Amino acid sequence: MEFGIQFFPDVGPEEKSGADYWREALELVSLCDELGYSHVRTVEHYFHRYGGYSPNPMVFLAAAAMRTEKARLVTGAVLPAFNNPLKLAGELAMLDAISGGRLEIGFARAFLPHEFARFGVKLDESKARFDEGIEQVGRLLEAEKVSMAGRFHSFRDVTSLPRPTQRPRPPFWVAALATPDSFVRAGERGHSIMAIPMTGGQMAELMASYREAWRKAGHPGRGRIMLAFHMYCAETRAAASRVAREPLNRYLQSLVEAASDWIAGTASADYPGYDKVIAGLARETFESQVEKGAAWVGTPAELTAQISDYQAAVGGFEIASLQVNFNTLPVDLAARSMRLFAAEVMPKLKQL
Repeated sequence: MEFGIQFFPDVGPEEKSGADYWREALELVSLCDELGYSHVRTVEHYFHRYGGYSPNPMVFLAAAAMRTEKARLVTGAVLPAFNNPLKLAGELAMLDAISGGRLEIGFARAFLPHEFARFGVKLDESKARFDEGIEQVGRLLEAEKVSMAGRFHSFRDVTSLPRPTQRPRPPFWVAALATPDSFVRAGERGHSIMAIPMTGGQMAELMASYREAWRKAGHPGRGRIMLAFHMYCAETRAAASRVAREPLNRYLQSLVEAASDWIAGTASADYPGYDKVIAGLARETFESQVEKGAAWVGTPAELTAQISDYQAAVGGFEIASLQVNFNTLPVDLAARSMRLFAAEVMPKLKQL
């Protein structure tokens, strides 16, 4: 089992400047090689304190590449709905070159209605834009003199530069939240999958559907699954809860606020049941997230047991992507948590 770190900025200018947020993030990235964290990941979101400090994950990951020599750089994830594939392919290959071939590319459909509205993109085009975008970026990275006629983007005889450092291209990941079809399609197409188990119970079934689709499609192995967790490790349970409770509660509130259009009546055939998903998240708290294993907060011994139990309950996954500085959690405490987790938890779980 591998452990990496992810950055999901959930702050606004009234709390912390962009300069301060990313300076602190790079301080934590600098610990990765020393402590054995296997990847660095960040998101693509816009306009809102929920993710809005990261409109282009590749900018941060290029900086992160200069602070590490071993850690993989993961887009978690880029959004084809809001990007031209010609531009996206070139930028991704440039990051692969800068990092010496350490890039892994995560794609997502996006799910926040306010982003679609501001970009002038229809929610009901989400699946089609995603499918077309990931196919076109893949072809541009794998081949030269590419011609494709799509519904949204068409081009003829294009060789994207620079060519990828990894051949035929960096690995692809697909981000999914709670839609079973997303897990099945990722498995069928041979992509790894990144998911967030915040909603709890159905994760085992979703992961099983991915594994089965992977197997039926004839791909070797069983695929790769990366799950994201909030993590804070401290010497006592009381200390861990005292530090993590309010930042995690504020993170949950910010997520629901950013996605509130679903509860207010927005609907799309491309997002069945999202009103219920977001309404369910509105009921989540620090306590409920810890109880269901979606947040890892506690002592090293408690986290070791919790992670082992969670692995068994969901049928196993390969990589944990840890939010270590969520919301306004101070950077010195995040670093201390990373060090304690690496020293006392990771060695006991790497064989899972």
